Amino acid sequence: MSHVSEMWCYHWKWKLQHCLCLFTTYIIFMQQAVHGCYDCRIVLTDPSGVFTSPCFPSDYPNSQACKWIIRAPHGFIIQLTFIDFDIEEAPGCIYDSLTLDNGESPMNLCGITAKGLSYNSTGNEMIVSFKSDFSIQKKGFNASYVRIAVSLRNQKVIIPQVPDVDAVSVSETVSVPELSQFTLCFEATKGSSDDNDDWKVFSYTDAFSKESFSFGKTTEGHFLSISGMQCILENALPRNAEFFTGTFQQLCVVGDSFSGSIGVYAKNTYHIVYCPDIFGKVIPGNGRLVLGSNSNEVSSLNGDIYNFRLWNFTMNAQTLANLSCDVKGNIVDWENEFWSIPTSALKAENNLSCGSYLIPSSTIEPTSCANLGSLCQATVNATTPTPPTVTTNMPDTNRNDKPNNGGLFYRISITVFSSNSNSVSKVHEVVAEWLNRTFQNWNYTVYVVNISIHPGSIKEGARAKRSIKSFEVLALLVYNSTNNINLEEEEIRQKLIRNNGTMEGGYKLHTVDVDPVEKCLAEENPPNYFWPDTRPTVTNYTLCHGSSVQTASRTCYLGLQNYTSYWGQPDLRNCTENAADIANQLLNLTGEGQQLTSDKVNDVVQKLKKIVNDEEIDESLGSTVVTIFSNILNSSDSVLAASSSEALKTIDALALKIQFTGPSMSISTRNLALGVSSINSTSFKGGSFSVSPQNNASDFQIDFDKDQTNAFASVVLPPSLLRNLSQEEFEVISRAQFTFFNKNGLFQDAENPANLTSFVVACSIGNITIQDLQDYVKVTIKHTKLQEDPKPTCVFWDMNKNGGNGGWNPEGCQVDAESNENETVCLCNHLTHFGVLMDLQRTVTQIDPQNTKVLTFITYIGCGISAIFSAATLLTYIAFEKLRRDYPSKILMNLSTALLFLNLIFLLDGWIASFDIDGLCIAVAALLHFFLLATFTWMGLEAVHMYIALVKVFNTYIRRYILKFCIIGWGLPALVIAIVLASANTNASNIYGKELYGKDANGQGGDDFCWIKNEVVFYVTCAGYFGIMFLMNVAMFIVVMVQICGRNGKRTNRSLKEEILRNLRSVVSLTFLLGMTWGFAFFAWGPLTLPFLYLFSIFNSLQGLFIFVFHCAMKENVQKQWRRHLCCGRFRLADNSDWSKTATNIIKKSSDNLGKSLSSSSIGSNSTYLTSKSKSTTTTYCKRNSHTENVFLDKPSSKFAQEDGEQTSIIPVHQVIDKVKGYCNPHSDNFYKNIIMSDTFSHSTKF
Repeated sequence: MSHVSEMWCYHWKWKLQHCLCLFTTYIIFMQQAVHGCYDCRIVLTDPSGVFTSPCFPSDYPNSQACKWIIRAPHGFIIQLTFIDFDIEEAPGCIYDSLTLDNGESPMNLCGITAKGLSYNSTGNEMIVSFKSDFSIQKKGFNASYVRIAVSLRNQKVIIPQVPDVDAVSVSETVSVPELSQFTLCFEATKGSSDDNDDWKVFSYTDAFSKESFSFGKTTEGHFLSISGMQCILENALPRNAEFFTGTFQQLCVVGDSFSGSIGVYAKNTYHIVYCPDIFGKVIPGNGRLVLGSNSNEVSSLNGDIYNFRLWNFTMNAQTLANLSCDVKGNIVDWENEFWSIPTSALKAENNLSCGSYLIPSSTIEPTSCANLGSLCQATVNATTPTPPTVTTNMPDTNRNDKPNNGGLFYRISITVFSSNSNSVSKVHEVVAEWLNRTFQNWNYTVYVVNISIHPGSIKEGARAKRSIKSFEVLALLVYNSTNNINLEEEEIRQKLIRNNGTMEGGYKLHTVDVDPVEKCLAEENPPNYFWPDTRPTVTNYTLCHGSSVQTASRTCYLGLQNYTSYWGQPDLRNCTENAADIANQLLNLTGEGQQLTSDKVNDVVQKLKKIVNDEEIDESLGSTVVTIFSNILNSSDSVLAASSSEALKTIDALALKIQFTGPSMSISTRNLALGVSSINSTSFKGGSFSVSPQNNASDFQIDFDKDQTNAFASVVLPPSLLRNLSQEEFEVISRAQFTFFNKNGLFQDAENPANLTSFVVACSIGNITIQDLQDYVKVTIKHTKLQEDPKPTCVFWDMNKNGGNGGWNPEGCQVDAESNENETVCLCNHLTHFGVLMDLQRTVTQIDPQNTKVLTFITYIGCGISAIFSAATLLTYIAFEKLRRDYPSKILMNLSTALLFLNLIFLLDGWIASFDIDGLCIAVAALLHFFLLATFTWMGLEAVHMYIALVKVFNTYIRRYILKFCIIGWGLPALVIAIVLASANTNASNIYGKELYGKDANGQGGDDFCWIKNEVVFYVTCAGYFGIMFLMNVAMFIVVMVQICGRNGKRTNRSLKEEILRNLRSVVSLTFLLGMTWGFAFFAWGPLTLPFLYLFSIFNSLQGLFIFVFHCAMKENVQKQWRRHLCCGRFRLADNSDWSKTATNIIKKSSDNLGKSLSSSSIGSNSTYLTSKSKSTTTTYCKRNSHTENVFLDKPSSKFAQEDGEQTSIIPVHQVIDKVKGYCNPHSDNFYKNIIMSDTFSHSTKF
């Protein structure tokens, strides 16, 4: 036995030694592997390269903190491209993340969304930071970078705001000659927050520092100043509106001192302004041109400027329309050598009109760590994917095969011999290192882009003599000729041969071939589009067929398999048909004799919508579009029905967008007339518009500010029309639009198909909604037929009715007494009404945007809080069985359940509506409706229960009391919803659906919400249903408070202050329990709408919280259960504590069998239950012992028999109170308190 024991010990010692050895080895290698991943805090200064996350493509380790700083010389920017990207995804990237600092604003990236994307730095440095937390690893990222020589074409200039401080000026080497004629073009932006109307874009001073040439704006309008003479460009550029906005706008100005005229080309329109004062004026030469103002008296334009060019001759409108980026200014051009610009004023952007940008090649994957034989390190390689096109400031070389932009590509084919038996990955590593070392610090800027290795074949004799292996290496080399030096193929070949001896690992170079990568050959594809010979990665542009402005593009790509070039597909997206041609085709299609169907009309309307939305609309094109709509109006109502809404919206957009010269313009056709008038918001004194028949013509005559006695329709605008507008709205108003419809086929109201007995006239001011007018707009409309007994109703077309299809709305309009059988005079202020949940007026959108946002915030926060505390109340009663033994607790649990689901569905409603699934939206709206009615019903059942407990005094009982309450509480709302859905006749979308709520005054914005669309259903099933419950609860509230106050008035041992506070708490508790605060909806009318909406939102969204506080947290028995099961230490309640013991100690524990309470949850904090257990019934009375003050109960009586497992004796509250007061005088007040102010009001009651 001893021998066996020794052998056993030796055996396990041997095993233990080996285990320890293996464990130690594992720890050492794991530490080395992990530490190998830490080398990722590097400064990268190579012209290009690749770097990866630690251990890529394996998962990155935990707790990493990496940082790569990529630097380039001044004059360069850095482009970073993520070839692969997979980092743990989380909201806000709070766990693992990559932070990219491009010099302007850091951004956090995670997930997989950055794969294939490129990011540019704004300066010559880019910082990439990577961090990982303690859990969950992903593959990480693989990124390539390249530095780019940036020309001024790729940068805009921030106009300096302080003169002579970092001034942007024309270089001193540029000499400006004397100018009697000139053409000036530039692009500029203006900050949206800048409301300054006194600024300059540029200023030119002569040799004596006197300003001789400038452009800017004053309160009188945009101006051009020449030799001290200021010319206001009043008709060419807007006076009261900003021409320059947040996006670049091009402006060209042509000056001719011989004719005294100024030409202005803006937004594809050429205007001529005559300025006699500049006749013969000459701009002196040898001056100084600065961007912005040159003095402190006038500020500079607060914005950016780009592509500033100046010529010493004039250009006509056609030349300016065809002006391209390649036309260089012969005096000043947007190139580096023309300007002296501080670095702080330069900013690179990717969307400039004449910029040349990089075309990333995200399909090339660099060699991975595994292929290079690296042990889990953050890799940095001097290889890069195919570099995109690069633009420099250097002139082209005289080499005829050099591209206009981009690099030169060379295909290198190498045969390598090796006597070692290494793998292909090892050969790849050695060759890649050798190639990078060979071309590093060369006179030419070249990059090895990609390498592929394939085993080769050698002669049998050589194989027998020596164990030699052959490898075929194919590499791609790119040369960026920014140093302006030619690079020949032979020179690359000789460079490789000379460095043959530097290849490590016993490898020898056997053969070398260097060939330039071929161009993409010229071809025609598609017909009429000719593409010349093009170098790889270069994009070629050509004019669209039949267009002198729009361009098509096509890129020559570089294949990565064999390094050959090939054409990509032509990009013809800009080559759209001419809008005028399309309009003329539609005009012929809808002309007389053409039979139009509903589908044809819809197709025509969609094409007109595209023209109006996408094209610049002049008077000629606008006239054609109006004529087409007039032709469409000849169709029947059934043909027009499907597209009527889109047609009306397009006509409104046309009136808002059409360009015109002069104070007004009008277009008149047989069925439609359109008039647009310029208005000055600062001097507006009212206006009018009228349409009358022309003599011997089928069209109409449109008049502005003239009274026509025989007008078909007229609109008179009061002087106070613009009085209540905001400052922002006031400034953007520039026009008034009027539209007259001879036929009303576009106005079809599905819900109110009433006969329209007049023409239709529309009027709008700009793109804003005018409402709450002090003085009415007077609209006079002729009847289409004589009305012998006229009872007209003035209505306006509400675009938002009938699910966005529009409908007639009489709100805000009234019939004037001047109306007669021939015409109706309407006085309108045009108020628009919308509906939301429990908005009885359905007028919530009259609220201003600020209050709308506040109410929305309160509602969603309150509903979230209410849902949480409703769940807390429900969980408390579910968790503790002793709390839910009585009826009030069970009723409270059902009410909390209804409130919980009501709040949850309300919070999710908007999100679900965003999916745009009709069936899902209808289901959510119906569920929201159901739980709203269920909440109302259970609040009403609370009131019924209180009535039984406090008022009804007779000894009867109800079998299955709570079951019957549940049938009513949940079944009645379900029955209402079922009836509503059944009445829809399988078309529930007429009842429930998605609508926009919360629109602003302009009809913009708003949120989708699934709710009741039909107003009848809303008022009957919501407003009416709640009205019944509200009246019942108000009556019960009064009865309960009378009972409480009446009993309290008989006692004198409590101070007046205590009585007031006690009654106040009872009032507040019952108010929220019975849902009295929902009644605020009935008082939200007229001027009290906003205050009561705030009260409604605050109290009802927080109803769940208030119920939790008053009817759960403040109940003594709930507190005892929490302390017994949830607390520890001195706060924990002993297990033998009597949870139902009252504060007065006047009822013994054995008497806790009086009957289940029927009252609602606690109003006070103490608890006395007059309960009855199901198997026995007692008759209770108490006696007072004058010495011990003990109360004893008599023996139980068998007066009542058990029935259905439930028996509750009836002892009215006042009887209990009287008996207790008679026997227990010192404690009667406390005992009364426990009856009235606890879970029970109560005596138990059964019917």
